[in-house]
Amino acid sequence: MASKKSTWPVFQYDDCKDTITLLHQWTQIVGKVRLKKSPWQNHSWHVSLYVDHQGLTTGVIPYENGLFEIMFDFNHHELKIKTSSGTRDRFPLGGQTVASFYEMLMEKLKFLGIAVKIHGMPNEIHGAIPFIKNTKRIPYQANQAQTFWKVLVQIQNVFVTFRSKFTGKHSPIHFFWGSFDLAYTRFSGKKAPEFQGEMPNIPLEVMQEAYSHEVCSFGFWPGSVAFPTPVFYSYIYPNDPAFKDQNILPNESFWNDEMGEFMLKYSDIQNAENPSEKLLLFLQSSYEAACKVLDWDRKNLDFDFSYFEKK
Repeated sequence: MASKKSTWPVFQYDDCKDTITLLHQWTQIVGKVRLKKSPWQNHSWHVSLYVDHQGLTTGVIPYENGLFEIMFDFNHHELKIKTSSGTRDRFPLGGQTVASFYEMLMEKLKFLGIAVKIHGMPNEIHGAIPFIKNTKRIPYQANQAQTFWKVLVQIQNVFVTFRSKFTGKHSPIHFFWGSFDLAYTRFSGKKAPEFQGEMPNIPLEVMQEAYSHEVCSFGFWPGSVAFPTPVFYSYIYPNDPAFKDQNILPNESFWNDEMGEFMLKYSDIQNAENPSEKLLLFLQSSYEAACKVLDWDRKNLDFDFSYFEKK
């Protein structure tokens, strides 16, 4: 009997690294527009993008004449802008460099009456050059961008289920354009030691506010040239040495000492008989390990929704 075909797409970094490189830069440009036009939210929650039915979106952003939204459409491979006044515009993703994407977006926003000026240097990218000067021709492969989005859709659905089981303070499920990952974070409510690390082109004060309280974070990262392996991850802050000695399931999970986090390869999930259940096992196991090491009060943080499931 033939095995059931997985609904989780095959995804390998080396097959789509050029498109990922472009999307990393383009999402930064769009994300910086949201950053400039939105009031500050705790832990920089006002800067991220979200997975939706067509690609990635900023969600609604306030501006002088109402609300607007910027959307990456990975079905039709366009960038779309819509406003609450009914005006809209778009342009194709194909054929764009980083510089031309930047110029086109700024032109469209101005045409729609949205005044914004962003910081023109990418964040969290070593050796980055200003957007406007990045004229290198890198091919945008539509099928690769669509596959990446479909991967995010599958992960989003699992994260939504996992998120429903927590009643404490927790983040949205959001896409951070700086680190280029889909992330979700839980908080214990306790203050954390002041963060003293570094990230390229990010002020220390921003990082200190982001890690002002104890967290257990989870996410998916598509990989990079230095680490060309798409992985799920989990980490805690403050990082306790005992965390890496915890038994994290499934058995394919491993500790990355350089990154200070547990990882699970995307391929191990994609090839599983039940990818969603296997990913949930990784997430729940990581959370339970974090609670053990950081002494979180699970009685007041976990949510028992069994009553509602029966209704």
